[in-house]
Amino acid sequence: MTHSLTLEIPETTYRILTERASKKGKQIEEIAVEQLAIPSPEDIPDPLDKYIGAFSSGVPDLGLNHDKYIGEQLMRDLRR
Repeated sequence: MTHSLTLEIPETTYRILTERASKKGKQIEEIAVEQLAIPSPEDIPDPLDKYIGAFSSGVPDLGLNHDKYIGEQLMRDLRR
């Protein structure tokens, strides 16, 4: 099933869509649908969520900020 949707978008957004459509040889509507279909980060399930509360880490905000802590550790490891 498909649905019609009418949008008013800023000129800069329209320009970007037309450039992408031109480069890919597609209609602007196809490019817009492709872009709208990309899930935003908050729509993607976090694989670590199942471990929240499973153990005590001593870090009070680990459940909420685990990505931040993982990123910080990765940066420390990469700098070595």
